[in-house]
Amino acid sequence: MPSMPNSVAERHAHEPAGESAGWRWAPAWILTYVALWPAPGYAEGVLVLGALVAIFKLMVSRFRGGAQLLSNHAWALTSVLFCAYWLPEFVSAFDAVNRAHSFAQTAEDLRYLPFLWLVASAVANPRGRRTTFVGLAVIVGVWTLDALLQAFTGTSPLFFGIDSIKQAISGHPMCSAQEIAAADRLSGVLGPCNLKLGQVLASLSPFALYAAGRRFHSLGWIVAASAIGVVMLLAGSRASWITFALVLVLSGWRLLGWKQLLGVFAFGAIALAVMSFTVPQVRERIERTTQALAANEAGVDSALSGRSRIWGAALCMAREHPVNGVGARSFRDAFPACDPDPGQPPAWGEGPALHAHQIVLEVLSETGGFGVLLWLAGVALAWRAWRFADERARDDARPAMLALVATVFPFNTHLAFYSTFWGGLMLLLAALYAGSLLSRDAR
Repeated sequence: MPSMPNSVAERHAHEPAGESAGWRWAPAWILTYVALWPAPGYAEGVLVLGALVAIFKLMVSRFRGGAQLLSNHAWALTSVLFCAYWLPEFVSAFDAVNRAHSFAQTAEDLRYLPFLWLVASAVANPRGRRTTFVGLAVIVGVWTLDALLQAFTGTSPLFFGIDSIKQAISGHPMCSAQEIAAADRLSGVLGPCNLKLGQVLASLSPFALYAAGRRFHSLGWIVAASAIGVVMLLAGSRASWITFALVLVLSGWRLLGWKQLLGVFAFGAIALAVMSFTVPQVRERIERTTQALAANEAGVDSALSGRSRIWGAALCMAREHPVNGVGARSFRDAFPACDPDPGQPPAWGEGPALHAHQIVLEVLSETGGFGVLLWLAGVALAWRAWRFADERARDDARPAMLALVATVFPFNTHLAFYSTFWGGLMLLLAALYAGSLLSRDAR
């Protein structure tokens, strides 16, 4: 009979690589970061503090047996994906319209490198993947139930609790009366001053669908998809509808088959038709979408909520700054000079457009051709990693892969990928993908 280890060092020597207690906090750190998205300032604080605490140990571990945290391939892919995101931002800052702001933003975004390493290391072993992916599924489920309660009662219990705590601490609510009055959709836990619930749930939905399907098979997947789908229709923009439809297609066909999946979409179409007659916000979005069928520019622009004007400005910026763009997050500063309809009141309200609302045009206008090439290089290397991974590794990474693909799907409209919130979400998904696909136990 083998003898039992009688020291801490011997016990750790018998543990799987990277399973020591020092790194078991990483999944909890990720879940805390995501759970705090309704309070963006606190979420950003958790991100920065976690990265700062981890960076020294990560660097030491990388050069002194770093395979205990990440495989060499995962170290490489996470670093390359960071460079594909950050280097265009850095190069664009030299000729940015607002150079000081662009350089400051670029320096701040260096925090994402240890963030990517730490997230990837959290899912580099079976225990970490299970904790992180199931935890994300639970967060999606709780936020979905909270939104359904808001749909029936008019109040989000989670946001009510967060807002009450905020008022008790600072004496001020999370959202102003004007923002509450202007909210035109279900806001859920994020609140009426941060109407991104639809996009967030759509991007994170693969984790919930995967967990439900694995635990309860087809019935669990269908129930989860139906609950999230109802919230999507009430809370989401049309962009989030497209994202969630893509998630359903990519995740459902393997579990249900095409016939049952078509039945799911038929049910969704019926639900959409019913809501278009009973819910004013849904009806307004459907009516606006049908205006795209009008054979004139005004109808298309109305259907796109003024985005054709924004996209025209983005193409102008790309022509004027073809190499490195106008600078990441400098779209608003460059917009007046490229506005195709100066002097006309915009469809989105007062002020310039803040970003291009489309990932390809955002990268092209803000970081130029150099940025497009680096982003494409990142996509190519991420795809190459998937192509050469074995089936077991693909199964491990499938929820993260689906979430990442749906979030950056180019034939859609998007939030700003160089913003703190959406950029952090996209890089989180990229790190989860790299760490789980190229995990230490992958063959």
